[in-house]
Amino acid sequence: MVKKPSLLVALVPIVVLVVLLSSNVLLFEDVLNGPNQISLLLAASAGIIVAHKLGLTWDAIYHRISKTIDSAMPSMLILLLIGSLAGTWLISGVVPCMVFYGLDIINPKIFLVTAVIVSSIISLVTGSSWSTIATIGVALLGIGRALGFNEALVAGAIISGAYFGDKMSPLSDTTNLAPAMQWPVPICSHT
Repeated sequence: MVKKPSLLVALVPIVVLVVLLSSNVLLFEDVLNGPNQISLLLAASAGIIVAHKLGLTWDAIYHRISKTIDSAMPSMLILLLIGSLAGTWLISGVVPCMVFYGLDIINPKIFLVTAVIVSSIISLVTGSSWSTIATIGVALLGIGRALGFNEALVAGAIISGAYFGDKMSPLSDTTNLAPAMQWPVPICSHT
């Protein structure tokens, strides 16, 4: 019989994850090259142990893990494709080209508004705020710097536009992932 977890028991994997990630930041210089992935695996293992102690069989746990990964796969593929787009734009010289032509085209009087609108449109079309910031955002920051604007204001305009466009985009990985993760059945059912 599957038992319903108490709040304290349900928080165990999250607490394990927070403690391990905090330890990584304190102990390791380069936390992006491995220690965080180990922490995620250990926290997932803690979650599996908790689920097993609550009465779920390995088959039920495996089925739910597979179902969750299956639900998240479209968002992961979108993220992979958007990462390829950002890399392609940077390597092919699109970003420096945007800076060059942007200095001629953009009116300095409306630059910050233009930065918000352009970031919103690019993010809406690509579905990724991070890729927008990493590509067109870099170009707009260079243009803003050349025009004499405060970098913090320019960055705020870029980030605001990019996140707005990302949330409105039907291609957004996070916008698609959030509803995909909503389970139609209670978590403690036997399916």
